[in-house]
Amino acid sequence: MKLKLPKPNLGWLVPILSVSLGIGLFLLNPLPLKVMRNAVFDQYQRWQPRTYQEAPVRIIDIDDESLAKLGQWPWPRTRIAEIVSKLQSVGAAAIAFDVIFAEPDRTSPTAMLSVWNPPSNLRSALTSLPDHDAVFARTVSHGGVILGQALQREGKPPEHLIKPFSIVTVGASPLPFLSEFKGSVTPLLNLQNAAAGIGVVSFNPDSDGIVRRVPLMLRLGDAPVPSLIAEALRVAQNEKNFFIKTSEATGDGLEEIRIGAITIPTTSNGEVWVHYTKPIPERYIPVWKVLSGQVPAEQLRGHILLVGTSAQGLMDLRFNPLGRIMPGVEAHAQALEQIFAGDHLERPGWATGLEALIILIGGLLVGFIGISAGAVLSAIATVLIFGLTGWMGWFAYSQHGLLVDPVMPGITLLITFILASMYHHMSSERRQRWIKEAFARYVSPNLVSHLVDHPEQLELGGRRQECSFIFTDLAGFTSLMEKIDPVEAVSLLNNYLDEMIGIAFRNDGTLDRIVGDAVAIMFSAPVTQPDHRERALKCAIEMHRFSKQYADEIKSRGIPFGQTRIGVHTGEVIVGNFGGTTIFDYRALGDPINTAARLESVNKHLGTLVCVSEATLAGQADFPVRSVGRLVLKGKTQALMVYQPIIPAEGEETSRDEPYEAAFQLLRDEQPEALQAFEVLATERPDDPLVALHLKRLREGEHGDRIVMASK
Repeated sequence: MKLKLPKPNLGWLVPILSVSLGIGLFLLNPLPLKVMRNAVFDQYQRWQPRTYQEAPVRIIDIDDESLAKLGQWPWPRTRIAEIVSKLQSVGAAAIAFDVIFAEPDRTSPTAMLSVWNPPSNLRSALTSLPDHDAVFARTVSHGGVILGQALQREGKPPEHLIKPFSIVTVGASPLPFLSEFKGSVTPLLNLQNAAAGIGVVSFNPDSDGIVRRVPLMLRLGDAPVPSLIAEALRVAQNEKNFFIKTSEATGDGLEEIRIGAITIPTTSNGEVWVHYTKPIPERYIPVWKVLSGQVPAEQLRGHILLVGTSAQGLMDLRFNPLGRIMPGVEAHAQALEQIFAGDHLERPGWATGLEALIILIGGLLVGFIGISAGAVLSAIATVLIFGLTGWMGWFAYSQHGLLVDPVMPGITLLITFILASMYHHMSSERRQRWIKEAFARYVSPNLVSHLVDHPEQLELGGRRQECSFIFTDLAGFTSLMEKIDPVEAVSLLNNYLDEMIGIAFRNDGTLDRIVGDAVAIMFSAPVTQPDHRERALKCAIEMHRFSKQYADEIKSRGIPFGQTRIGVHTGEVIVGNFGGTTIFDYRALGDPINTAARLESVNKHLGTLVCVSEATLAGQADFPVRSVGRLVLKGKTQALMVYQPIIPAEGEETSRDEPYEAAFQLLRDEQPEALQAFEVLATERPDDPLVALHLKRLREGEHGDRIVMASK
C-alpha cells in the first residue's frame, strides 16, 4: 500500500478569503461596524477633546434658575420679544432660536377671551391690547433673528415656508445626498415673514443616540434647507447665498459649503463632525441675567447668540461623544465655535480607500506570515501591523483632525491572524500525522505514538521488562526467487509482509525487525501490556491463518509459495534505545529473543508451523494446544516445554486433542503402551507431523518427552 502524500498546500487561499471577507464587510458597512467605528472616534475625543478657544458664540440659556425667577415655560411672547430686544440693543450679530414657535401664544389677550369670558367692557379693553405674537414679530423684524423649524420623516412640506436665502450649487445636485425629510413643523407665518432666517434645529443622532455630527444642509421634499447654524452664519455676515460644492467627478456627494467668507468642509451628506470640548461655563449666559441687565454688552456684541434651554424639565438633552449629557443647543454652539476656529474634524473622502488598502495589504501580509511562520513570529507581526494601524488612526486624528477608521482593518487583521494560525496549526498537525504515518512504515505505530507522548525517552539506555516475542520465517522463498521473475517475487513478498506486519500492529505489537522474509514482533514494549501473552498468541494465530490462506492463493496461480513458520516465547529482556550518538535503534536484548527465534526454526524439524513455549502459555490454561515435548534447543542445556496451538479453520470450534494428549502422557511417563498408542494415532492420522515424530522416536528406542535438537 502506497503512503498518501500530504494534500497540496492551499494555505494561500486563507489570507485571500479572509481579506475578501473583510473588504466585503467593509463595503457593506453593517450597523455593528458603524457602532464600533463611532466608539473609536468617541474614544479619540475623550483622549484629546478640542481645546476651547474664545469664539463669538454664546448660549442664552433658559435654565432652571431662569424658570424659577421668571416663571414656568412657555413664557409669553412679549417676554421673548423683550429678550430679543435686549440682545439686539447690544449689537448681537445674530440671534438664533433653538425653539419652535409653531402655535399662537396662548397668553395673548385675544386668546384669553375664550378662557375668561369677561364682561363686554373688559372684553373691549382686552381686544384693544396688542397681540403677543404681533409684538414678538415686530421685534424680530428689527433684524438678526433666526427662528427654528423641526423636520419630520413623514408628512408633506409646509404650504408656506419663507426662504430668505438662495442656494448656489457648484457641481451636481446635492439633493440625492442630503438627509431627506418629508414634513416640517414651522414657525407662525407672521414670524417667518419677520425673521431674517429660518433654520432647522433637527439632528440626525446615530443609532446609540449620540450627537456626533450636526447638519449644515438638509432636504425638505425636493428642496435643500439650511440648518440653524448655517442660517446663523449667513445672517451674522449679512449674506444672501449658500454655495454648495459637490464632488461631480466622483459622485461622492458634498465636499464643502461656503457661507460668506467662511468655507466649511462637510461630510458627503452635508454634515459637520463636531469636535467637542470639555464643559465650559463661560459658554452659557442665563436669560434672567440678560433681562436684568447684568451681562456686559461687550460679552454679547458681534456674537452669534443661540437661545436654548438646559432646564431638565424641558427635555432638550442629548448625549455627546465625551460621555456626558448636554443641552441640544450646545451641539449647535460647539459646531459654530470650531467653524470660527477653523478646527475642523473631518472624515476625508480618501479615508475609505486608505482603509480598504490597509485591509488588503495588512491582511495579506498577516495571512501569509501566519500560514508560513511560527506562532511567535506571526503573533509579533500581527501585533506590529495592528499597532501601526491603530497608531495611524490616532495620529491622523490628534495631529490633523482626520477621522481614519482602524476598526475594520483591525478586525480583518485579527480574523486573518486567527484563521491563518488555525490553518498553520491544522497543516502542522496534518503534516505531523503524515510524518508519523510515514515514520510508522519504518517503526511501529505504537512506538511512534509513545515517543511522541514521551520524547524524554529518546535517549540511550534500557530497562528490564517481561515481553512476549513472535518470530516468523517464510520457507523456500530464496529458491522461489530463482524460479520466477524477481520483480514478481518482491511484489509477492511485499504484499505478504504488509499484511503480516499489519496483523501485528492491529494487535498493538511492536516491530522489532525485518530480516528478508522474516519478521520479529514484541509485545509489552514500549508500552507495558499486562495481557502481552494473550496478544502474542492471538497475533500468531492470525498470522498463521493469513499466511496459509495467502500461500494457498499463490499456489493456485502455479507459484510454489512456501509456508510460514512461527515461534512464540516470553521472558525478561532489556528494552530501550541501543546504538550510539549518531544513530540508535529501539529493540530488546536477551536470551528470550533467541529462544523465540529457535522455536520458529525447530518447526521445520518437528513438521509443525507454530510453536509456543510454556512461558507464553502461563496463565492461558484454556488455550487449546498440543504438547510437543521438552525441547533442548541447540546451544542450550535446559529443556523448554513447547506446545503446538490447535488452530481450527475459520468458523470451526476449537477443542482439545484428547486422544493425542493421552498418548503423549504415556510417552512422558515412559510407559510401554506409548508405542501402541501412537501407532493407532498414526493409522488414524497419517498426515499428523507430531504423531509421526513421536512414533519415529519410539521405534528408534527413545523414551520420554525430552528431545535434544542437534541443529537450529
